[in-house]
Amino acid sequence: MLLPLRASSSSLSFHFEDLKSSISLTNDDLKPTTPDQRTFSALDFGSLWVGLVVGVPTYYLAGSLVELGMVWWQGIATVVLANVILIVPLILTGHAGTCYGISFPVLARAAFGIRGAHLPTLLRALVGCGWFGIETWIGGQTVFLLLPLSFRQSPYAQTLPWLGTSLLEFACFLTFWAAQMGIIWKGMEGIRDLEKYSAPILVFLTGALLCWAYFTAGGFGTMLSTPSSLTTSQFWALFFPSLTANISFWATLAINIPDFTRYAKSQADQVLGQVAIPVFMGAFTFVGLAVTSSTQVIFGHVISSPIELLARISGNFAPALILSIVGISLATLTTNIAANVVAPANALVNLSPSIFTFQRGALLTALLGILAQPWRLLASSESFIYTWLIGYSALLGPIGGIVLVDYYLLRHTNLDLRALYSDDPIGPYWYGRGYNWAAVAALVMGILPVMPGFLNKLGILKSTATAFVTIYNNAWFIGFSVSGVIYWLLSQSSRSKSSQSAVDSPPMFG
Repeated sequence: MLLPLRASSSSLSFHFEDLKSSISLTNDDLKPTTPDQRTFSALDFGSLWVGLVVGVPTYYLAGSLVELGMVWWQGIATVVLANVILIVPLILTGHAGTCYGISFPVLARAAFGIRGAHLPTLLRALVGCGWFGIETWIGGQTVFLLLPLSFRQSPYAQTLPWLGTSLLEFACFLTFWAAQMGIIWKGMEGIRDLEKYSAPILVFLTGALLCWAYFTAGGFGTMLSTPSSLTTSQFWALFFPSLTANISFWATLAINIPDFTRYAKSQADQVLGQVAIPVFMGAFTFVGLAVTSSTQVIFGHVISSPIELLARISGNFAPALILSIVGISLATLTTNIAANVVAPANALVNLSPSIFTFQRGALLTALLGILAQPWRLLASSESFIYTWLIGYSALLGPIGGIVLVDYYLLRHTNLDLRALYSDDPIGPYWYGRGYNWAAVAALVMGILPVMPGFLNKLGILKSTATAFVTIYNNAWFIGFSVSGVIYWLLSQSSRSKSSQSAVDSPPMFG
């Protein structure tokens, strides 16, 4: 049901009364959002995406394309195309959040079953925990690298082999970790306020960095004059995995975007707030590419790390150091909290509503982020793109394909809201003991073709067929398509119980 539709107050009351009877499947964080919680406008979503886009990992991604040999326009075209493609699953998946007021873990119950939903949500949570650790490490490195030189040359800055980093760097990491928890503890409203008020500051600081590069390098002509080091065949060999990596960059949000769109005032707000993503990504990618290219002219070699660059620019000038710390810290906070905390926290709430609240789930997410040892995950541009980004897209692509096929092709956007919160064995989403084995099988079959290429990339398989390398380089597309098609075929052939007996309930919002 794609047209805006608002339920009556009596309908809302009816649903909430029903939810009370399924205490094992709901708490205040999982219940559909109420009218007074619908506060996100198109501007709020736009601010959210500015906060998400303007960050160190996005800059790294742009700089990595330069390091791997692309010229500025090739990099921007790759990024913009990836995000144009990504808009489709973002808006389509976001529809369910706005229409029914439900988060991704609840939506996943329709396709995977009441219990089976734990599988996709925990896989998404695992990726989120890894990203939380990476972003927090970047924030901690900002603090460390912009400390006075005397601190960075102290005995406490020496790497400890057993830890993999120094005590001072680890202390900076924990300091940044603790600062984030103060914002997270305020819940979704705290996150919205952070994104809303940070967006203009981040835009200003990004512009200031671009202006510095422009005037120091002598204009865009000089900045962007670095020629490509790739032949035509080498470019296409790099283009497709780079396209997949850029899609994977926000494939995490493409899955759990209902966690945010459930707070939208209307479908128009969630759609209008997201269609500008390619513009935001293209603009910030241009900054990253232009500034990274300018470092070749200014310093004689490419500096792809914005933290290293800002430390080089600032020197010992205290105001510049403070501004740099504030800028990168703010950029990291806005990306990390929204992109990497909400989904894992909601997944844990869904796993055990009686034990976890959003805040408790966020705390466990943050603790797992420490255990991920992100300083060991960040090795090089190649490992960042080919191993991390493409690797986890093999998990997220299949989940996205299954959820969208279920919601649009099988259910035509109609969900039984009461049944999503019910553990009744005769309910439409109970399937077999709470698991929809068609969805589980489709997920596994979407992941399997990518595994040989992934194991080869990790060095576990010394060699593999060229076909598997190609499949791996296009992991998100392959997984999304294979799992989606297989799930549709299995559901059609078995005439799934959910597609036959689900009783449609009116969506709570349009």
